[in-house]
Amino acid sequence: QVQLVESGGGLVQPGGSLRLSCAASRTIFSFNAMGWYRQAPEKERELVATITIGGSTNYAFSVKGRFTISRDNAKNTVYLQMNSLKPEDTAVYYCNADDSLGRVYWGQGTQVTVSS
Repeated sequence: QVQLVESGGGLVQPGGSLRLSCAASRTIFSFNAMGWYRQAPEKERELVATITIGGSTNYAFSVKGRFTISRDNAKNTVYLQMNSLKPEDTAVYYCNADDSLGRVYWGQGTQVTVSS
């Protein structure tokens, strides 16, 4: 059973920064892609950013230029650096991974709150 464990969430003021981490229980090379999704209260879960096994990245329009997804292969960890945070970025952020057999995995989520 694959486990994805997120960390790094918290309370930050508008304009501030946070870095989320997602540690996988097996090598991240076993996944076709990994990514971050978020879900705000009373809203549907939405894609934030993804990174493929080849290193290609994709971002939601609302976070382009502010968020950066990256990975550390040796640590089996994917990161989401979030800068210039806005109140509308407040949500539970989930790590996601899918493998070559089409299986999808989710972390438990980490809360990010942007408020003064």
